[in-house]
Amino acid sequence: MRYNTIAWPLAALLVAVVFVAQDLMLQILDAAALVGHTAFRIAAWTVASAAIVLLLLPGRRAAYALGFLVCAGLMAWAYYLQYVLELEPCPLCVFQRIAVIATGIVFLVAALHGPGRTGALLYAVLTFVAAGIGAGIAGWQVWIQAQPKGSVAACGMGLDYMLDTLPLTDVISRVLKGSGECAEQGWVFLGLAIPSWTFVFFIAMIVAAIALVRRD
Repeated sequence: MRYNTIAWPLAALLVAVVFVAQDLMLQILDAAALVGHTAFRIAAWTVASAAIVLLLLPGRRAAYALGFLVCAGLMAWAYYLQYVLELEPCPLCVFQRIAVIATGIVFLVAALHGPGRTGALLYAVLTFVAAGIGAGIAGWQVWIQAQPKGSVAACGMGLDYMLDTLPLTDVISRVLKGSGECAEQGWVFLGLAIPSWTFVFFIAMIVAAIALVRRD
């Protein structure tokens, strides 16, 4: 017998939905299981987001414009958390914001340009650099937040003070080491803190940019 082929993004989405549903059920039941771990949740939502991107990705120019709007919306949400809910961003969060802005600029320029396949490849490389750096920083903060209390250094100097008093290379080095304020989870949604969702976002943007190389 012959069967219709199922696109692998759809299969990946179905698998991710099962994992997410299982995780949510165990949260409701307050059961301690592997699926309650942050890494599992991040993996499930990353696969789901990437699959949705591949399944719903519109034409090239529209997709770039949509990517820019997503980045703008994410920054608007970040400022809402900061100025309305009064959740001050830690230095690592600020670095992730810069990566979001850089990714948004790449998508905006691409939308205005309306590139062909060669241009899309260039924008994919730029997106990979900007969003890849952001994903690396977000992943590092997730690891810091997973450490036992007391194992992370106490809160250090504020980012503004460091920028005023230290060379830029020293500022970057100190920020990437992490400190006490970076270990605080703050806002949490579906069991994941801000850097976890930021990681999912960056991976989705990279997947979209790569897929757009072959998307006319």
